[in-house]
Amino acid sequence: MLVRQSVAVSGVTGVALTKLDVLDGFEKVKICIGYTIDGQTFDYLPPHAQDQARVVPQYEEIEGWPGSTRGARSWADLPARAIKYVRRIEELIRCPVALVSTSPERDDTILVRDPFAG
Repeated sequence: MLVRQSVAVSGVTGVALTKLDVLDGFEKVKICIGYTIDGQTFDYLPPHAQDQARVVPQYEEIEGWPGSTRGARSWADLPARAIKYVRRIEELIRCPVALVSTSPERDDTILVRDPFAG
């Protein structure tokens, strides 16, 4: 949710999703979808430090992927559940993922869409 806030206020038109490979092998992957303070739910991080200290993150769990994404350089190289994860991130942040990195190596990058194309 914090990424969605950042995207909304900064005018970002595409994000880079890095380190996808660190999620390889998890049975479930958690994504923060909101926050709760004293039973009240927020779809944004409250701006006051006192409130932020009391928030309880709310998570959505999605199926992880048993295969490896490490070194993938195209969509075809990714497990289907990893692609589903990327698409869910796009939905939640309301911004397309332009690039996915799958290892610390510079070449292990998938250009999903050109962030500079109109």
